[in-house]
Amino acid sequence: MNFRRKLLAVFALTVFVCVAGVAWIIAGVTRRAFERQDEQRTAALIAQFQRGYGQRAADLAHRVEAIASGEAATRVALSLAHAPSESAGYLNEAAVIAESHHLDFLELVDADGHILSSAQAPARFGYSETSIKDLSAVDGKAPFLKLEDLSNGAVLGLFAVRSTKPADRPLYIIGGERLDRSFLSTIELPAGMHAALYQTTSRTFSPQLLTSPGSNWKALDQLAPLVTQVENAGRESSKLIHWSNDPSDDETIEAIPLKGQDDKVLGVLLVSSSRRPYVELKRHIESAALFVGGAGILLAIVLSSWAAARVTRPIDQLAEAAREVAAGNLSTHVDVNSSDEIGGLAQAFNRMTAELLEQKERLVQTERVAAWRELARRLAHELKNPLFPLQITVENLIRARQQSPQMFEEIFQESSTTLLSEISNLKAIIGRFGEFSRMPQPIFQPIDVNELVRGVARLFQAQFRASEATAIHCQLDLDPSLSPIAGDSQLLHRALSNLVLNAMDAMATGGTLTLRTRPAADGATLEVSDSGSGLSPEECDRIFTPYYTSKQHGTGLGLAIVQSVISDHQGKISVRSQANQGTTFLIELPSNLDRLSAAVASPASDASAAQRT
Repeated sequence: MNFRRKLLAVFALTVFVCVAGVAWIIAGVTRRAFERQDEQRTAALIAQFQRGYGQRAADLAHRVEAIASGEAATRVALSLAHAPSESAGYLNEAAVIAESHHLDFLELVDADGHILSSAQAPARFGYSETSIKDLSAVDGKAPFLKLEDLSNGAVLGLFAVRSTKPADRPLYIIGGERLDRSFLSTIELPAGMHAALYQTTSRTFSPQLLTSPGSNWKALDQLAPLVTQVENAGRESSKLIHWSNDPSDDETIEAIPLKGQDDKVLGVLLVSSSRRPYVELKRHIESAALFVGGAGILLAIVLSSWAAARVTRPIDQLAEAAREVAAGNLSTHVDVNSSDEIGGLAQAFNRMTAELLEQKERLVQTERVAAWRELARRLAHELKNPLFPLQITVENLIRARQQSPQMFEEIFQESSTTLLSEISNLKAIIGRFGEFSRMPQPIFQPIDVNELVRGVARLFQAQFRASEATAIHCQLDLDPSLSPIAGDSQLLHRALSNLVLNAMDAMATGGTLTLRTRPAADGATLEVSDSGSGLSPEECDRIFTPYYTSKQHGTGLGLAIVQSVISDHQGKISVRSQANQGTTFLIELPSNLDRLSAAVASPASDASAAQRT
């Protein structure tokens, strides 16, 4: 992944994380705020229900108190005190009184607990009142909840008990009203909330027992676990109900138990709060987050492209300049177009190349001086050896001439031979140094590397078998799939011959010489291996240095010439060796096909060839 894509990924990821984080935080804050508001609204609704319940209870107690102190109840009580057996005459009295005081339930019960008159169930005349065990205990007390059994089933009602005591035997007035749809409709509900009442008159949940003034609940069976839990535990509980697959239809249901005298749950008040506002707000937040995120990512693409172009263009220029420097062009200069860190890097690069160029010039001058000094030292050393015999011979001739002409004639022949031999050595030394200084440039032509190796092997075939005791076995390992390369066959033949001569010198007592060729990625590889005594690590490091030699009569120029030839072919030569295990020279030659066409087109090649001949 390049820098531009990395920068785009970082920008886009930053925008995405920021937008997602902000959206998540806002959604969480909104959810908690909605839950707090929902709890507050539910608490307010419950408090309102309790206030309405208290007002209805106070009104019910007041009306039952008015009935107990009224003329009709007093009259019935006095009549019972004088003639208890005439109670059948009050059969319809409760219905009349209940209608005049707007009560749903009203019963007149004597001191023994027998029903004298019942507005809601006239047929219960003469029966005992079993729903209230001790009328005297609840007489005058606060109204309470009670299930009233009717012909069509039990209903939940709010009841109050008051007594009339004109005589020793009291008359109990049990009055009440239903807790039904009309009661719930008196509660003012905020938008998105509604209430319902469930009567626990059945052991199993039944939707018919649910009373609601305007509920839009669909799947009422989902309320069964909540109602059952409140009925069994006797305390409040809440649950999130999913009415459909649409989250906006979800509602939070708060269930409040309604208990009777014996602390038994007679009903459950269900208060629901719609989550539609929260879901719609959440959707708005998500839509806004997606919009902002998309816009942010587009902006990130634009900014990253601009920043990447601003940053990567100078870096690409620096990289290209660095490649030119690596190729040897130390005069490379990078334009400085800014004063920021990139501009500082470009300035530092320019200073570096300028310093490298100066150091290269100084190094070249230093190397030239060192080379001339080393050349003078080596030349003086090489010339000193033959000059000393020459001096001695001439001095002997002068002394013989002075002492005796006859003696001069005797030693003249011997001295002449010595003089000619040493002069020949001087010529050879001067010729070798001159040859090294006049290394010709290669003329590139197609070369079959395998054939070149075979030619070198044939050249030394006689020397390999010169002596049985020191015979050298030459082994050729040539790859037939090797493609031709472009090079100078004469120079490469000379270089390879030098390596073979070195290998032969290393195997003074005989051995095996291996010449191997292998194809490379773009060219060919040659190996010259011997089974001689090997080289030390120090010798391997310095073996290609001019004038360095480990031989007694060597000039130290052979391998330097080999390295020069390989370098002129844009190749590389290396050596690896181990003590007593032999030495291997590895030559890597490129194909140089581009040089082949240039050499053919260049008229200078003929001049070079003419100079070499």
